[in-house]
Amino acid sequence: MIQVVGLSKSFADRILFEDVTFSLNSGERVGLVGRNGAGKSTLFRIMLGEESYDEGDYKVPKSYRLGTLRQHISFSKNTVIAECMTALPEEYQYEEYRAEKYLFGLGFKKEDLQKDPLSFSGGFQIRINLVKTLLTEPNCLLLDEPTNYLDIVSLRWLRSFLKNFDGEVVIITHDKDFMDSVVTHTMGISRRSVRKIKGNTTKYYAQIAEEERIHEQTRMNQEKKVQQMMDYVDKYRAKARGASQAQSKLKMIEKMDKYDKLESERDLNFNFAYKECPAKVIMDVKGVSFAYPKGENLFSDLNFTIGRSDKIGIIGKNGKGKSTLLNVLAKILDKNEGEVWEHPSKVLGHFGQTNVQRLHPENTIIQEINEEDEALSITRVRGICGTMLFTGDDAEKKIKVLSGGEKARVLLGKILTRKTNLLFLDEPTNHLDIESVEALMQACESYEGSLLVVTHNEEFLRRCVNKLIIFRRDGAEFFEGSYDEFLEKIGWESEEEKD
Repeated sequence: MIQVVGLSKSFADRILFEDVTFSLNSGERVGLVGRNGAGKSTLFRIMLGEESYDEGDYKVPKSYRLGTLRQHISFSKNTVIAECMTALPEEYQYEEYRAEKYLFGLGFKKEDLQKDPLSFSGGFQIRINLVKTLLTEPNCLLLDEPTNYLDIVSLRWLRSFLKNFDGEVVIITHDKDFMDSVVTHTMGISRRSVRKIKGNTTKYYAQIAEEERIHEQTRMNQEKKVQQMMDYVDKYRAKARGASQAQSKLKMIEKMDKYDKLESERDLNFNFAYKECPAKVIMDVKGVSFAYPKGENLFSDLNFTIGRSDKIGIIGKNGKGKSTLLNVLAKILDKNEGEVWEHPSKVLGHFGQTNVQRLHPENTIIQEINEEDEALSITRVRGICGTMLFTGDDAEKKIKVLSGGEKARVLLGKILTRKTNLLFLDEPTNHLDIESVEALMQACESYEGSLLVVTHNEEFLRRCVNKLIIFRRDGAEFFEGSYDEFLEKIGWESEEEKD
């Protein structure tokens, strides 16, 4: 269907990838992986004809339609349903059921269809763009981080849709569990080349690791052999006896394949420092309710305790109050009713969605992290920067030039400036690459303190959480058990059938 041959792309003096060759065949669903900055989104733009390339050939059949999820918001109609219908040809303008099935699957309610699309949050506006893309009935879907804007219920719908999609799919997502459940193939950008295999990300990364191990072993064996040959050459080339054999060995060395030493690729690797808490309970929430002015209660009479070392996941549909609950407990918002008791030894680390907006655009990364604790030495600050993969001159970059993933790493770095015993994390995996998400999950698994995390990442919930706060249609409730126990005893079926 799609043929890419010998493709190369660079920016200034930086090569993103070179001599890339692959094909996208009928019915394939391909997960595109690679570190942040490796060139995944650039490759997408090339495939869409929005970005030039330096060398190579890119072929798409004339009648082949590509559909993509636009992050840019531009609406021309004053209702959701009317905006979605703009994606359809004129002869289908009255067949609103075509749009409704997608809208309901992505979490819109019937009464939402007549609302102004600009009245919705950015996440729901992105969903409207996704519906418009699906309505064009493309042969191939190119989806760049669609999971960033979807709650678990919508993710489960999208997963089912993609698995049954009658066409090809290429998807970029940091949610490894979601990707592995959808794809037939994995394609990765690594060390300026692209490799495509049949299978999921686990198989891909295992294969890459084995190939790099073999490469390095071959390189070391060759170095040893070359050194032995050069020792012989140095010993005999000036002597009559053995000179011809020495020349022969030199020619053999020249003809050998060259195995360069692989550049080391650093992964995020960190732990949250823990401050001892003498109490069994670090926070006690009794009868807490909250509503925005002139709005209905998002949650009412909510009761739970956060014990020492509890790991609590906050889950549910978007717009139900998950982030709001974290902000109430962090005293960013005032509760309407109830009490929140906290132990005097509590030290909070907070990764919030709005915290990114509070980063100072003109600050350098060093300045931003140092502002969290001005008593820190510059050596310690640079050490934290390095832990978050900002080494050397990179630590002098200004916040305003950073990508979403880099800003997320700055926020994590700010938490590392002190010891904590309670972490609030609000969608912490958004904008991180797969390798960084894995490092974050490992840090949360090993953290000795208590954790409250809002996430739609089901692998994160399975690995890092032992209790839940569930936001459902009729408010929020505490669940004493793991995510798998929740799925077994309650599940999402009632929420999926709601609309």
